[in-house]
Amino acid sequence: MNKVSQMKLEIRDLRVSFAGHPVASVPELNVDGGEIVGLAGESGSGKSMTILAVLGLAGTAGAAVTGSVRLDGQELIGLSGARLRAIRGRRIAAIFQSPALAFNPVFRVGAIVSRTLRQHGLSAAEARVRADAAMRSVLLSPELLQRYPAQLSGGQLQRVAIALALALRAEVLLADEPTSALDVTVQAEVLELLRELRDSRGMAVLFVSHDLAVIAELCDRVAIMRAGQVVEQGPTGLVIAAPRHDYTRELLAAVPRLSGEDDLPGTSPQGLGE
Repeated sequence: MNKVSQMKLEIRDLRVSFAGHPVASVPELNVDGGEIVGLAGESGSGKSMTILAVLGLAGTAGAAVTGSVRLDGQELIGLSGARLRAIRGRRIAAIFQSPALAFNPVFRVGAIVSRTLRQHGLSAAEARVRADAAMRSVLLSPELLQRYPAQLSGGQLQRVAIALALALRAEVLLADEPTSALDVTVQAEVLELLRELRDSRGMAVLFVSHDLAVIAELCDRVAIMRAGQVVEQGPTGLVIAAPRHDYTRELLAAVPRLSGEDDLPGTSPQGLGE
């Protein structure tokens, strides 16, 4: 792994609440460069609200946010809207469960990508060159940029969203259930792409999922959320092989297994801490 020692994303005492009612509380969570950290839990556990808080978007939904979110030591909580917009996309990018929602159906995909790149200071020519290179990096033909979103599959659109993060040269990628709407084959392709970004580019990835089987396959470390609280975290192999919290054990018990399969990926003695 192309491990980068410098911490990219550092969350401390993050609290998100609506009308005084907490919906997400993260005392401590770090994501280093060259690392994929999972944030796991069932629907409604606070995972997505944590992502929105990191992006500086929780307030637009009416939430109050306190605590600290630092990117390479720079505090993001409390920054002005203009400064946050400059950071979002260019330094912290996000992909979501339904990639089609990120693309306006009346515009060609390339026009959407180009407009985003130009909003971050690139010329039209620079945007075109960088978009084409990013598409090739995610194993898509740049010709797909000439199509409308409805003409691309869900897996292709998710790859375009990742390509946009690459074109912007983001350092941190927040992935909120990015594979749950994809079939198994396409899901495997997207997961492999995320591994490649970690290994070859040293990107820091915070991967949100309710699926512990996917977390076990992909993530270096994992934090488990329940009812807005982080109840356990550590190296993925260790958390899955020897969970300390009852809720983690309940999540593991709910993971479907094929006949004859006893273990999730990474739960063998050789897999601990991988």
